[in-house]
Amino acid sequence: MQDKEEDFISYEGLNYSEERSLEKSREFLDLMGKRRSLRMFSDRAVPKEVIENIILTASSAPSGANKQPWTFCAVSNASFKAQIREAAEKEEHINYNGRMSESWLEDLKKFGTDEHKPFLEIAPWLIIVFKKTYDLVNDKKENNYYVNESVGLATGFLLTAIHNAGLVSLTHTPSPMNFLQKLLRRPENERAFLLIPVGYPAENATIPNIKRKKLNEVVVWY
Repeated sequence: MQDKEEDFISYEGLNYSEERSLEKSREFLDLMGKRRSLRMFSDRAVPKEVIENIILTASSAPSGANKQPWTFCAVSNASFKAQIREAAEKEEHINYNGRMSESWLEDLKKFGTDEHKPFLEIAPWLIIVFKKTYDLVNDKKENNYYVNESVGLATGFLLTAIHNAGLVSLTHTPSPMNFLQKLLRRPENERAFLLIPVGYPAENATIPNIKRKKLNEVVVWY
């Protein structure tokens, strides 16, 4: 059976020349090379429209059967942020005092992390990414496909859009994250995937002196 003509529209690509493609790839590599996870945030306000554009960019990511199985909860309310910090630190206290293995704790030492997460209140925005394990349409379940892969791609788009806007972020996973579903009153088909503080860097912010792998360490040519 043939698809109806209106089911498809013409694709209009960017159509760069080879030279322009190379130039753009270098520019983007340089831009993304400056992206780092940060734990030291300023409380400087970020306009809501900036966050809206960032989330819409994330939502343009590919997904299984175009189901777009994600919800982005954008939190700026101080009371909500305080509640999230309190609940997250309770989980992190357990993590750092028995739940994490010795080797895990050893690997974290170079980052200087502990159970205290002040950035959850200082950052002007928290974006909590939820994955929708299935959809609820008129109280009926509809399957979603490749949910983790789809939401992972959307999160990558999100982090890229945050950096492109001149902001900083942190991928925070206070596992388990069930408390976020309860605090934000999300429906039963949604599960917290990542908690991402977003804002400007604090004055005199520092980052760990780490290096990224070189090309020959991450690619195999065939």
